[in-house]
Amino acid sequence: MSNDRIINIDELQFKRQTHGESFDAEFGMVANKLNASKLGYRVTRVPAGKRAWPLHAHYVNEEMFFVLSGAGEVRIGDETYPIKQGDFISAPPSPEEPHQINNNSNATLTYLCVSTMLEPEIVHYPDSNKIGVIAGTPPGRKPDRDGLFQFVDADTSLDYWDREK
Repeated sequence: MSNDRIINIDELQFKRQTHGESFDAEFGMVANKLNASKLGYRVTRVPAGKRAWPLHAHYVNEEMFFVLSGAGEVRIGDETYPIKQGDFISAPPSPEEPHQINNNSNATLTYLCVSTMLEPEIVHYPDSNKIGVIAGTPPGRKPDRDGLFQFVDADTSLDYWDREK
């Protein structure tokens, strides 16, 4: 039974997102279904040998992951740690500690992600050297209203007064 405060994991509708050879995951949005406003949460299922997101570091929002089933590894900065069912993983906002969960096993890895939903958010992607700026729309969600959802090369820089007259 579900209402606006309770939903069972079996009632979630999962949407698949893929990119290239490395990224493949299904996301079951929970927070939207429960009308949550200050925390975001979703269930993520990652097939064997894949990952949901690139290595990234949040400047504003904190994330916590709880492994529901399966096993894999989490990359935090330059270190990699094994993860398994029952593990909690902390990812505080820190440009020095980018994180990424990888499924290096032969079975699906399923985890719950809980995140603060503060904005504006700035995210750094060290492997691809890009910066994301998200404002006017909740982090982790594509804009459904006017907002800023912009990704730029981290090496591109303008002087504060460029293009001003």
